[in-house]
Amino acid sequence: MLFQKSSRACAALFAFLFLLASAAQAQAQASKLPNVTILATGGTIAGTGASSTTTVGYTAATVGVQSLIQAVPEITRVANVTGEQVFQIASENMGNEHWLILAKRVNTLLAQPNVDGIVITHGTDTLEETAYFLNLVVKSKKPVVVVGSMRPSTALSADGPINLYNAVNLAGSPSAVGKGVLVAMNDQIHAARDVTKANTTTADTFRAAELGMIGYIQGGKPFFYREVTRKHTVESEFDVSKLDALPQVDVAYAYANVGDVAVKALVAAGAKGLVHAGVGNGSLPAKTKPALVAAREKGVVIVRSSRVGQGIVARNGEANDDQLDFVVADTLSPQKARILLMLALTRTSNTKDIQRMFYTY
Repeated sequence: MLFQKSSRACAALFAFLFLLASAAQAQAQASKLPNVTILATGGTIAGTGASSTTTVGYTAATVGVQSLIQAVPEITRVANVTGEQVFQIASENMGNEHWLILAKRVNTLLAQPNVDGIVITHGTDTLEETAYFLNLVVKSKKPVVVVGSMRPSTALSADGPINLYNAVNLAGSPSAVGKGVLVAMNDQIHAARDVTKANTTTADTFRAAELGMIGYIQGGKPFFYREVTRKHTVESEFDVSKLDALPQVDVAYAYANVGDVAVKALVAAGAKGLVHAGVGNGSLPAKTKPALVAAREKGVVIVRSSRVGQGIVARNGEANDDQLDFVVADTLSPQKARILLMLALTRTSNTKDIQRMFYTY
């Protein structure tokens, strides 16, 4: 009897020691993993549909951040993950006020030594704009990865889980440090400045058609093939830490037979800057040009961009920009030119300095 009790006591002791050892091993493994914070803002990646075959006509921004994390338990093997619900909106409703809140939260988190990287879940409609805004105002070399999905979480072919898994891997990777804000979609890595949504519904919609993606994610590991040459993040001169609002900048779109109604209306509504999404190489239609010239004379900063989506808008090409005191957008799309102009106007209204910024960022 005494032997049996002793055997049971030894077995219990060994079991207890095994549990302690296992816990210590798990803690040691966790301490070696990067610490990644997921900031959720809503979008399709947090959307639900009426059935598993619903891939259009679903409801965006219904799933919370904790549910997103729990749906991909594999991410706990590659990072110590925490989540925050910053917003819960469809991204067509993303506004300047959201960007400022998000940027300040990102900078606060990245300043903490126990945060190695950040993933931002986001709707795809304005994902490229949020990514570029953050690329200009984040003040850290630590990775910031913006991710979304083209299909809701309830779809048979939901791309959100693998996109989120890849984004967490990327945000926790030392190889992503110093590369600016990145977009991780469809096993590809894109630079925030160059990427755009190029298709309304397909999973491969995010592309940098002319300049190309900067890497792949395979087996959860990032592989980079080119560098970003334009300044960003810690090299940026923009600081939003004390801003509660951004200057009003709008986009006027050109097309055949366009007149001056849009330009005049936007200026009358209080625009401090105006991006003209011109045809071709940023051409100025004859019916629109006088309104743009008049707007500049009133102090509105005019940026000539192009609706084409690729290529450089040549300074003094389709217009005498020196004489008109206009700025050209370089290769930025109209929507990204708007972002840079807003931030530029927080520092200066000098068009020569603003032009320098467009060639820098």
